[in-house]
Amino acid sequence: MSPLRDAQLGAFTFFASALPHDVCGSNGLPLTPNSIKILGRFQILKTMSHPRLCQYVDISRGKHERLIVVAEHYESNLSDFQKQGKAVSPEKVLQVAYEVLEGLEFMNKHGLVHRALGAHNVLMDCKGNVKLAKFGLYHMTDHGADVDFPIGYPAYLAPEVIAQGCFHPSDSSHDEAPLPSGPKTDVWSLGVLLFELCAGRRLLQNIDISDRLKFILNLGCMDDIVTVLAEEHGCLDTIKDLPPNVLGLLRKCLLFLPSKRLTPAELLRDPIFSGISCLYTSFLKPVSLFSSSLRCAHLELPEDISDLCKEDYLSERAIDEVYHLWCLAGGDLEKELINKGIIQSKPPICTLPNFVLEDGESFGQGRDRSFLLDDTTVTLSLCQLRNRLKDVAGEAYYPLLEDEQSSLPQSNSSNELSATVTLPLIIRERDTEYQLNRIVLFDRLLKAYPYKKNLVWKEARVDIPPLVRGLAWAALLGIEGDIQSRYESIDKDTPIPTDRQIEVDIPRCHQYDELLSSPQGHIKFRRVLKAWVVSHPDLVYWQGLDSLCAPFLYLNFNNEALAYACMSAFIPKYLYNFFLKDNSHVIQEYLTVFSQMIAFHDPELSNHLNEIGFIPDLYAIPWFLTMFTHVFPLHKIFHLWDTLLLGNSSFPFCIGVAILQQLRDRLLANGFNECILLFSDLPEIDIERCVRESISLFCWSPKSATYRQHAQPPKATTDNGFGKTPTYYSSEYQDMPKTDLSREPLALSDLKTEVSPRISAEDLIDLCELSSAGPAKRTRAGKPKIIAVDIRPVDDFSRGHISGSVNVPFSSAFSPDGELLQCPTSGILHNYKGCVIVVISHAMKTATMICVFITFSILDLAACA
Repeated sequence: MSPLRDAQLGAFTFFASALPHDVCGSNGLPLTPNSIKILGRFQILKTMSHPRLCQYVDISRGKHERLIVVAEHYESNLSDFQKQGKAVSPEKVLQVAYEVLEGLEFMNKHGLVHRALGAHNVLMDCKGNVKLAKFGLYHMTDHGADVDFPIGYPAYLAPEVIAQGCFHPSDSSHDEAPLPSGPKTDVWSLGVLLFELCAGRRLLQNIDISDRLKFILNLGCMDDIVTVLAEEHGCLDTIKDLPPNVLGLLRKCLLFLPSKRLTPAELLRDPIFSGISCLYTSFLKPVSLFSSSLRCAHLELPEDISDLCKEDYLSERAIDEVYHLWCLAGGDLEKELINKGIIQSKPPICTLPNFVLEDGESFGQGRDRSFLLDDTTVTLSLCQLRNRLKDVAGEAYYPLLEDEQSSLPQSNSSNELSATVTLPLIIRERDTEYQLNRIVLFDRLLKAYPYKKNLVWKEARVDIPPLVRGLAWAALLGIEGDIQSRYESIDKDTPIPTDRQIEVDIPRCHQYDELLSSPQGHIKFRRVLKAWVVSHPDLVYWQGLDSLCAPFLYLNFNNEALAYACMSAFIPKYLYNFFLKDNSHVIQEYLTVFSQMIAFHDPELSNHLNEIGFIPDLYAIPWFLTMFTHVFPLHKIFHLWDTLLLGNSSFPFCIGVAILQQLRDRLLANGFNECILLFSDLPEIDIERCVRESISLFCWSPKSATYRQHAQPPKATTDNGFGKTPTYYSSEYQDMPKTDLSREPLALSDLKTEVSPRISAEDLIDLCELSSAGPAKRTRAGKPKIIAVDIRPVDDFSRGHISGSVNVPFSSAFSPDGELLQCPTSGILHNYKGCVIVVISHAMKTATMICVFITFSILDLAACA
């Protein structure tokens, strides 16, 4: 979005039409409220960025179908000229006309029509340039069908609009809805606006609405509408004195028949504007982050270099960013509107009808006028936000990225910010100053992506600001190139067998969320899912794919191509071959490794769950098939995936174990039936604790312990000039160079017989020497955390062994059935209860037997090598 600059944030409110409560749709589900339909259609307006349009920022849904819209706003508008009571110069009229037409042409290219054009909706910035406001009202309300008031103002409505009359879907007197207004409708409204500027007075101001509408319709009988209007308003001499080009413009706009009227695009290229068009440069749409165009192709310094020295750094930030910070600083939309008297509450007793019939029909209450459109725009004060950020130094708005040891002076609250990093994530996300610093930093890093992708990874380890989460995730997933062209090349319209299942799943996927439950959300869901199915012919649609799509679609609602690209990069990394037609071998291997991870990290819990028969097959398939999106609401998924995307394909195992450990006491105290009930409606999970413990479990887990034969094969390393991808939690075991000490693949049948995970000789050496990078593995305080138990014969042990390992020969310490015999060395294992015990043997069968014994009898963290 464009910077705030001299603009303000404005808010206006209206009500959507209420739907009957006892009516269902064709699918048997309740009808989607009109307010949610409007909310879904509104989203595309946020992408409409043009110098002649006020930028839409946000929409909020309140009680009783109330909607509050936030947009760029200016106090000055064309009504100010009318209040002066004098005509505007012809040069100014042409300027206003040209700039309005520029805005209308841009809207028309995107399939929009203003329809609410009026003097107070043509705003003027500090330089006197036009900014069209409320241009999205007609679109977001489905051409007025979802509200109880007409879109547009009687004096400015085109004759063809008045002739159609009012329409509402519940009105049985109309067989079908009238055709939506076209671009030529706005040209008539513009003609009225320009006439008012030339005449210096409002049109049809002193007559009631019905007479205004009749007068406009009667203009069809007139040959020269401009002259008739001038005579009606007593300004014929003023109009006749206009330059020929201005008078010609009025007559071309105020043509009664739409067929003879020009469109905004045609009018812009009319010779009337030949003398003014050369003063304007064509608008270039900013290049998006993921495209084939050069993002630095049109960089220019400001004409006035003093603009770089302004003290008001906040005004240089994007409008949506300023609004986000305004909300964090205590901004409340409803409170602002209540303070201005726009929202007025009425005592409930005053809303009761005088009497009600048996069929529910009520009488005695007049129409509540608050449900009509109040066109007032309330300016949101930024004083509270500016006071909150007054101690932030200018350097914070322009951080240097090249020199990590920069000697630039820190802000006055740098100490406070460094302390904020240690606070819980939910507090950090609500801290205004902290979020400003993080947003500015990520904004700079993402604009430099992929050149600065290493720094993106580094900063993402701290946290990801919610405002930039969509782009940050795309960077972590390595999205690059012209994603829009790739997405558009996929056939998303031809029917395929999967369509029916997609249609069934979408209305059930995260439908508590207003955005995803909107009709626009369903349409986008369908397109993205179908694009993935069509572009991956070797895979099939499984239930759960819609849940995987939901976070990406929510964060990139107006960019389906990016949602698809992120989803397409996410699935191979974490769910490789999960969506094969026959995925049983992949799922079974995954669940077996997960079961071994439970036994490694919590053998007591593992033993209990195995004893009662509560195996991962019964509860964990939805976890991993949807990467927990089927289990948790979106706001928890965002926090969980912020860390998941930094990890490799084995990180979900640690998340699963962390969830079980939060439920540990209840699981240990219950039997099979109680556990089934517990997981049918999963209790509240502390996501921040889950993330913290997942990282700890991951650092403790040997990399080879989670080795899977059916994981994604090693990727070819390519040097694109931007350095290697960071490996904080992301390095895959199968991507590492293979040596004689690496772990070999294991058949699924053999893998299932083992309770504890196998590890490679490389990990064994690493564990025993305590040389891994994780700080937890370097702890030497107290007794050792790791013990290597070598069960080979004494002679083999004497010829060579791991330094520090303990020899407990299998032949003398264990019976052929794996039972521990009483011998001098048998007590050694009990001395290391609570440690990681690595069993070393030539014969894997005996090592597996010992690991089973240790896991079930001594309750240690056991692994075999």
